[in-house]
Amino acid sequence: MPPFRRDGPVSGFLWSGLSVPKLMDMYSTISRIRLSSAALVSFILALTPGAVSADTAVPGSREQITLSFAPVVRSTAPAVVNIYTKKTVQQRSISPLFDDPFFKRFFGDEFPFGGAPRERVQNSLGSGVLVRADGVVVTNNHVIEGADEITVILSDRREFEAEIVLADTRTDLAVLRIQPDGADLPAVEFGDSDGLQVGDLVLAIGNPFGVGQTVTSGIVSALARTRVGVADYRSFIQTDAAINPGNSGGALVAMDGRLVGINTAIFSKSGGSLGIGFAVPSNMVRAIVDSAIEGRALVRPWLGFDGRAVTAELAQAMGMRRPVGVIVEDVYRGGPAEDAGLRPGDVVVSVAGQDVEDLQALRFRLATRRIGESVQMTVLRRKVQRSVRFPLVAPPEDPPRNETLLNGDQPLAGARIANLSPALVEELGLKGQPRGVIVLGVVRRSQAARLGLRPGDTLAAINGGDIALVRDVTKIISKRPATWRIAIRRGDRILKVEVR
Repeated sequence: MPPFRRDGPVSGFLWSGLSVPKLMDMYSTISRIRLSSAALVSFILALTPGAVSADTAVPGSREQITLSFAPVVRSTAPAVVNIYTKKTVQQRSISPLFDDPFFKRFFGDEFPFGGAPRERVQNSLGSGVLVRADGVVVTNNHVIEGADEITVILSDRREFEAEIVLADTRTDLAVLRIQPDGADLPAVEFGDSDGLQVGDLVLAIGNPFGVGQTVTSGIVSALARTRVGVADYRSFIQTDAAINPGNSGGALVAMDGRLVGINTAIFSKSGGSLGIGFAVPSNMVRAIVDSAIEGRALVRPWLGFDGRAVTAELAQAMGMRRPVGVIVEDVYRGGPAEDAGLRPGDVVVSVAGQDVEDLQALRFRLATRRIGESVQMTVLRRKVQRSVRFPLVAPPEDPPRNETLLNGDQPLAGARIANLSPALVEELGLKGQPRGVIVLGVVRRSQAARLGLRPGDTLAAINGGDIALVRDVTKIISKRPATWRIAIRRGDRILKVEVR
């Protein structure tokens, strides 16, 4: 915020406690000494308490006064591309009469009559960033999701067909590749998003509303925003640089010309920018790109424990000065948390020197690092702070998932089930350390669908017997009991159903 505020007319400007008339009197006195303009500005600012911080330089030349973002834009904008997609969708040709709420009340969106389905091509656009000169492009997953054709258009209007190398819904990032036919393409280098500070200047470059490449400026408004429900690994950079529809997948660039984020979402009630935009940090983007280029499966480190954010009440009860970190509640036996020596009641305060505010921030810090490495954690145990080395290992698939589609004349027919393991729990982004048999999907209009089963449900018991593995379910089905008493775990509730 400038060191002055406006209270009305010109005489009402306040500049760190000095009014405009007083400054004018000072100017008259100083001008008699015939100071140079630069020295005059420096002298006035020196007499103005709090106007300039100790490490801020006062412009002393015309070149400094006319500073511009143009050099940064010239070096980075050519690497920001437009992405056009085509997707074929099925559309049923129905009379507008059937849009009436009266009909929808009885038939929903699917009518037993009406025209045959017809195909329609749906076009959409977004932005992307070239991060390697050999044609590697990063964008948002929601920009290219379900696309049949993807076209990347450079700032010089060259067009390339793109293929998807990796798409990750949990971070809402996708890596594409285009074939430049031997020509080097403009690319932007990755910056260190952990080095950002609130107040740093940033530029957002993209293609808002399809009007063409546009550059907007702003500052970093906040860091490590985790309450933004557009991805599972949430630790966003918040900025007030104008971001609008079409900017998705574009670049958030620091003043050194390096990429510090991929613009992903905005908070808006109208669809336009309200000065609250969010970007995926570049350290997460770099981890996704490295996996794609190296052809590695995208496996994230296993946390190995369950926990929750430290609240103000918990912090007070534990004698902490402020609520920060994640309290460990349950440690998985044989997991990395146990190997690191973590115990229930410990509070993980920081990872590699970076504070963590909740479980999502902790998961993000681990997800930006490679399997096989280790990371230093700062842990608070009984008011004593200590450091531990946390090994980064892949979650084991034990027991094997044994994915099975149930069929036959029985209530669970049409349900696709699997054994829960740490690997599947991490893959699905489930909370805690659930065990048992999970429902991965349900065939429409099947007996399981009529029973009310949903993806994410866990089969707790059938006919009084606990269900631990898929083979327990198939064994009961083979006996074809006359009565089915099924207990389903849905979130924190147990639902019981009886079928004869």
